[in-house]
Amino acid sequence: MKVIICGAGQVGWQIARHLSGEKNDVTIVDNDPDLVRRATDTLDVQGVAGFASYPDVLERAGASDADMVIAATHSDEVNMVTCQVAHSVFSVNRKIARLRAQSYLRAIYSDLYRRDHLPIDVVISPEREVAAAALHRLSAPSTFDTETFMNGQAQLLGISVDEECPITNTPLRQLTDLFSTLRSIVVAVRREGTLFAPDPGDQLFVGDDCYVFCHIEDVSRTLEIFGKKQKKQDRVVIVGAGNVGLEVAQTLEAGKRIRAKVVERDRARAERAAEALERTIVLNGDGLDAALLNEAGVARADAVLAVTDDDKTNMLAAVRAKAEGCPLAIALINDPTLVPLAGPLGIDAYINPRATTVSSILRHIRHGRVRQVYSIGDAEAEVIEAEVLSTSPMAGQQLRDIDFPEGVLVGAVRKGKEVVRPVGKLRIEEGDVVAIFAMADDVREVERLMQVSIDYF
Repeated sequence: MKVIICGAGQVGWQIARHLSGEKNDVTIVDNDPDLVRRATDTLDVQGVAGFASYPDVLERAGASDADMVIAATHSDEVNMVTCQVAHSVFSVNRKIARLRAQSYLRAIYSDLYRRDHLPIDVVISPEREVAAAALHRLSAPSTFDTETFMNGQAQLLGISVDEECPITNTPLRQLTDLFSTLRSIVVAVRREGTLFAPDPGDQLFVGDDCYVFCHIEDVSRTLEIFGKKQKKQDRVVIVGAGNVGLEVAQTLEAGKRIRAKVVERDRARAERAAEALERTIVLNGDGLDAALLNEAGVARADAVLAVTDDDKTNMLAAVRAKAEGCPLAIALINDPTLVPLAGPLGIDAYINPRATTVSSILRHIRHGRVRQVYSIGDAEAEVIEAEVLSTSPMAGQQLRDIDFPEGVLVGAVRKGKEVVRPVGKLRIEEGDVVAIFAMADDVREVERLMQVSIDYF
């Protein structure tokens, strides 16, 4: 597949890394020659320096025979014009645009993106994706990562193994015998910084981070088995009233169960948030100010969510909240080099906007009947949810007979409306939906097993 990626920032670079690693023909475009050079030096991609919305620049990038254009520059307007030019001048079949301004995303204006108006096939909103990720974190406070699959019927949980965990030093195959009705599978373990797909004989040790795929009805029981206590989140303090903070606050208001307070340093932004919110108290001031955090009731809060546009402010606000007695602190962290500091600083969970945006874009790039893709870590692995096609090598076979690579595990299978545990004797049929964990190097083979075809684009 020939793909043009417009924008060589963190998101564009990460998408290029994924696609070029899977032997796609990738060209990256950016008006900053240094960013283009960084991409071409570190990845197997071609680069063009120039404004992505200019027809001659797209032509140099090979738009005349491209299968897809992904517009992920920092400018919404450049992304929109790029898609228009790709469609009108070069007849590119598929166009994805990242749009951040909320005005462009309102449902009443959705007709704007029809092919006879502004031809964008998929609109990605980083703020909405990140807000959704923040709400997922709040819904499972004892996990460091979480994502839903199978139309909300299954969930991926990132669980840290500590001294309270009763199932350490136990081979994973024995857990299946001990909890025979539990619809949960440990699909990945991170030990001493290395992520891997475990074998049935592997054990969990204190200090491991593991990813568990489980049925939504078994989430509470799974967390209990790992020694985690579930606590309701009734009071939340949000630091930052930008697009992400405001989206989270509005969603919490709509739920009517959680009481939230918002702290925003910028007065104009705080006033806008106060106008947009009905029952949420908005405080104007610095989220690092201990007196202001006390006024917001951080010591009595169940969680603090720091989602300003500055990583260091988010991390320090989370640390300050923990010092004031808040049991759960979640920080938005853009810079991946800062993520290893979250644990030592006592930050319970972090949200990586780049990973959520990349996952969202990959969901629309993957061939076959792919329904969802979730990127784990620094693009180390993916969880792919996809429908089994009649031409798939998996169709008609029992799971035990399918030749999966070593770094691949099936987390769950949905047959009709029922999500079932993936046991060896389970037969995979056409129309089944499977959720598969795959290390980055094995994603291509998983796509082959799903019978990838350009026809399903």
